[in-house]
Amino acid sequence: MNSHAVVCKNISKNFGSGEDEVKVLRGIDLEVPLGEMTFLVGPSGCGKTTLLSVIAGLLNPSQGDLNVLGTPLHTIKGSKAVEFRRVNLGFVFQQFNLLPSLTAAENAAVPLLAANWNRKQAVEKAKTLLDDLGLGSRANAYPNQLSGGQQQRVAFARALIHDPKLIVCDEPTSALDEHTGHHVMELLRKIAVRPERAVLVVTHDNRIFNFADRIAHMNDGHVTHIETNGGSH
Repeated sequence: MNSHAVVCKNISKNFGSGEDEVKVLRGIDLEVPLGEMTFLVGPSGCGKTTLLSVIAGLLNPSQGDLNVLGTPLHTIKGSKAVEFRRVNLGFVFQQFNLLPSLTAAENAAVPLLAANWNRKQAVEKAKTLLDDLGLGSRANAYPNQLSGGQQQRVAFARALIHDPKLIVCDEPTSALDEHTGHHVMELLRKIAVRPERAVLVVTHDNRIFNFADRIAHMNDGHVTHIETNGGSH
């Protein structure tokens, strides 16, 4: 199997047209290996979240080739793209995006329910996963009864429950204090990083950089350099 979850070749993304056109991504080349946690970092406005959205299939690239999990994602559209994301990707958002009328377990089970799982079985699987994340005792609590760190762990469970091969996280610690941020990243590494899966994290939180296997530094729509545990190259 390909050792890379994501391969970007000359990916560009423009918004608008004519005189109003804004070039956000300018020829990105990037490989995201399976079995690792890769961070996208850089100043605000450098294109991190746009690149994450293109890789996740939420935005179409203006040009370039994008291969995600062996699929040329730039060539599939509409319902096929939606189905690809539903099966293969897990999402973690900055604001948690939990549904207030559902319990923690029900929120975590949402991807399974969307895939027409039996509700009881889906919620039971969610409870098991929440237990792995240290939240077993809070499975029946509602979001407004949970701390920020607890809500983020529910969001992690929701991203992981359908065993996706690529997990994308947009600023997963920005709403958390340093201690809580470290704790949830430790859990994410422990639970999510697997040989057959890649984790891609957009962050400006340099307090968690040590959790990355590699860090792709971005500036002005380019990947300027990639740093690994063995140093930058």
